[in-house]
Amino acid sequence: MSAWLKDETTLHPGAAPHHGVGLFALLRDQCGSQAAQVTAAGAAWLAGATPYPRSTLAQWEERPTAPGVLPCGSAFDVVNVPALFGRRMLERLWAEGPGSGPVATHRGRMLLFATPGTAQRLPSLLSWEEWGPGGPEGVDEAGERRGAMPSLLCHGTGDAVTVPPLTCASPDGGPRWLVAPDTRSPWLPGPDVLLWACVRVSRSPLPRAGDRTIFPRADQGANVYDVSRRR
Repeated sequence: MSAWLKDETTLHPGAAPHHGVGLFALLRDQCGSQAAQVTAAGAAWLAGATPYPRSTLAQWEERPTAPGVLPCGSAFDVVNVPALFGRRMLERLWAEGPGSGPVATHRGRMLLFATPGTAQRLPSLLSWEEWGPGGPEGVDEAGERRGAMPSLLCHGTGDAVTVPPLTCASPDGGPRWLVAPDTRSPWLPGPDVLLWACVRVSRSPLPRAGDRTIFPRADQGANVYDVSRRR
């Protein structure tokens, strides 16, 4: 397990050296984007969501390229949105807001990690603001078509989500990190921040072909984020 406990925040004096594959070297060699690279501290935070973090870390060390399943409700909740709407939310969060916490993609959906309790609060806030999912599309004052609020899946206490491998996922459509956890105490958006992002995206015109974006084209392997703003 010491391969994932290599940073000074988790080293234990007198710990026996690890003689297997160095996961940090594997991560460094395979990941071109620092934003998509899980660190030892990030892995420890993810494992802390489980009842037995050390056993979880040991399992991940044995199978670093395999996705995992983690429970929600204690360390984090997850807001699960369609990929296109999620990308537009991230555009807003990074360009105009406080940024985001860890973000992953899986099966055409985007998973935004949020503070515990968000899964319970966000749907009620959207309903109170009359921005519930499935609302009709609108037209702004300039005649631009606006997108409707899509179906949001909120995972909280009693739910579990699939998380990407610790190492970079192969380009086969499997789960992968867009913004990987890199600290033991990552900043996570709460329901108010995600409500703001959802409403801003729903009120804005749908993107046109050729519009500038912080996201790469589909054929590019890297994801571009200003990670210096991460908390």
